[in-house]
Amino acid sequence: MAKDNLTAVLHGINDLRLEQRPIPEITDEEVLVAMDSVGICGSDVHYLTKGRIGHFVVTKPMVIGHESAGVVAKVGSKVKNLVVGDRVAIEPGVPCYKCDHCKQGSYNLCPDMAFCATPPYDGNLTRYYKHAADFCFKLPDHVTMEEAAGSPPLSVGVHACRRAGVGLGSKVLILGAGPIGLVHLLVAQSLGATEILITDLVQQRLDVAKELGATHTLLLNRDDTGEEVANRVHQIMSAEPDKAIDCCGAESSTRLAIFATRSGGVVVIVGMGPPEMKLPLFNALAREVDIRGVFRYCNDYSAALALVASGRVNVKRLVTHHFDITETAKAFETARDGLDGAIKVMIHVQPRNTNNPVEF
Repeated sequence: MAKDNLTAVLHGINDLRLEQRPIPEITDEEVLVAMDSVGICGSDVHYLTKGRIGHFVVTKPMVIGHESAGVVAKVGSKVKNLVVGDRVAIEPGVPCYKCDHCKQGSYNLCPDMAFCATPPYDGNLTRYYKHAADFCFKLPDHVTMEEAAGSPPLSVGVHACRRAGVGLGSKVLILGAGPIGLVHLLVAQSLGATEILITDLVQQRLDVAKELGATHTLLLNRDDTGEEVANRVHQIMSAEPDKAIDCCGAESSTRLAIFATRSGGVVVIVGMGPPEMKLPLFNALAREVDIRGVFRYCNDYSAALALVASGRVNVKRLVTHHFDITETAKAFETARDGLDGAIKVMIHVQPRNTNNPVEF
């Protein structure tokens, strides 16, 4: 096996280095994956620029990256679901399997979750990475590696839309038209939502949302109040939205989500903003607006991959930029600064299309 294991390691704020690391040894229930494609997530950028997300703090060098796909290079002796050569999407979190949350099916809430590129655990922007085999999903022959690497954000969309109860006839308000907001748009459409309004501060993002099928878009100003924008939302949509999905996590967007949602509706908060904020709780309580948190995903990966494989969801438009792993610094600069209309930036650990059935 090759000895080159070039790896992107975050040493501190704005200190991202490429270095060689040993190729990991696998256990009986793990697989060694030759990584192919790794997308840059907003959380990766946040760790790079802030060094923390909430109580997850980078205190030692950490391999970055978790939106990924690759090819199985070695399998443990007890692995039954995969063989060498299988192309796989990697669900980046591995729970303990033993706590009450895991046993009850809510493994995303496992207190001992080992999640890629979340301190203190390393990620997988590296040439070779080991992972639990049962959290690696074999790809259908026609699905590309880039589409597979888009499974984590798409799974967030599936999880949040399920938490919100999006279904046939839903009228949905989405706050934020970045990569996460756009995947929620795609998932809500696939689940039968008939009217979707999406907001953002950047017109270019809203143009993409419209291209992807948003019923309405609304350009916001930073000085707008939640009450003012809620009135505009109600004027634009045919009826008050019964579901609101906050993909920003800013106090202003969460306030807007509550004010705009119809009485008896549901607000789900996906974006992670400040640890504390001022919200109109009396407004929500008096109108029985449910406020629900969303943390990663749980039992959603298969559904996300099925949406892509079936053609119900097309994530290709979201991937706007491609870089080789040797260009990692430039890739992160592009994602961080939103250069040239960047939505999803993809880093290729192997040459592009090496493992694709057709060119991406």
